[in-house]
Amino acid sequence: MSETPIPEAVAHQTAHFPEGLALDCGALVSPLDVAYRTYGTLNAAKSNAVLVCHALTGDQYLAETHPVTGRAGWWQAIVGPSRPLDTDRFFLICANVLGGCMGSTGPASPMSPGSDRLWGTDFPNVTIRDMVRAQKKLVDHLGIERLLAVVGGSMGGMQVLEWAATYPRAVFAAAPIATAPHHSAQNIAFQEVGRAAIHSDPDWRGGRYWEEPGLVPAKGLSVARMVAHITYLSEQALTRKFGRRLRGAPALTFLEDVFEVESYLRHQGSTFVRRFDANSYLTITRAMDFFDLAEAHGGELSAAFQGTPTRFFVASFSSDWLFPTSESRALVRALNRAAANTSFVEIASDKGHDAFLLEEPEFHAALGGFLNGAAERLGV
Repeated sequence: MSETPIPEAVAHQTAHFPEGLALDCGALVSPLDVAYRTYGTLNAAKSNAVLVCHALTGDQYLAETHPVTGRAGWWQAIVGPSRPLDTDRFFLICANVLGGCMGSTGPASPMSPGSDRLWGTDFPNVTIRDMVRAQKKLVDHLGIERLLAVVGGSMGGMQVLEWAATYPRAVFAAAPIATAPHHSAQNIAFQEVGRAAIHSDPDWRGGRYWEEPGLVPAKGLSVARMVAHITYLSEQALTRKFGRRLRGAPALTFLEDVFEVESYLRHQGSTFVRRFDANSYLTITRAMDFFDLAEAHGGELSAAFQGTPTRFFVASFSSDWLFPTSESRALVRALNRAAANTSFVEIASDKGHDAFLLEEPEFHAALGGFLNGAAERLGV
């Protein structure tokens, strides 16, 4: 294995694994690239590493200007000296997930080195556990035997739970945030609407749009993002930001945006198309839908954590209807049955699921306290 740059307009830190990765579905993805970014400094004992796992539409650009969008990193507000993800104390690692489209191997990657043929819809089905196993290869590659903590929200939280279940001796502390050990039927339904939008775009071409340079199923992918983005917000947040305000003079038309909220959603869709691959979206949403930690352990969630040495910090938000607090409480009950060291907080917020990405001082203080407490126990 070696460090190699990816020959794209966007430069990445990339770990290259020629031997590839055997997936849960039985397929082999070879070679395997894992694109990542790091923040802070790894100490001599290699005991201060914190892996941060991104959500569905995130990537490795955790705390810096995104090279495609020019926007701030998705968790930049809590990364830096004296912040919850303290770069003076911790060495942060954030990797683009397997199946992603920002440098890690996925549908937009060549099927073989130097080939013009991309994986596209031939890319195998991946699981959340496959994503975690790819991350474990990266962590091993960096020479880190045990992570101080694994932290993530939403799909990132699913990865945190899988890390704790699959590699308990390699994770001292785990912070699954605004997440659940499985997707609800409602969540699967919303994801399917997004996938159907992509499939119905004539430019999707059965997933082979990549054969024509520059062609993407932009309309379908944009609608998928719009639908998903609604689930990330709350009614209170939408009302506060937009209400029923109109754009310009009142008019009745089906040909243009009338309400401000319509314009906002279309903007979210159009900007998303510039940075995300449609086949990656299909791949990753399916991985989320099939994630079921209890089913993987005989139908009993507590069995996934039986005897675990990992300590847990579970956080939810009161207005999150995508991953409601009831699901976090069910997770906490399972952790308690497994006698795991567990703390839980529900943050009162009207910002919906996206609250974990936004300014929430109470949440930031709780997360920072948990991570600093874990570091003190390890003498970091």
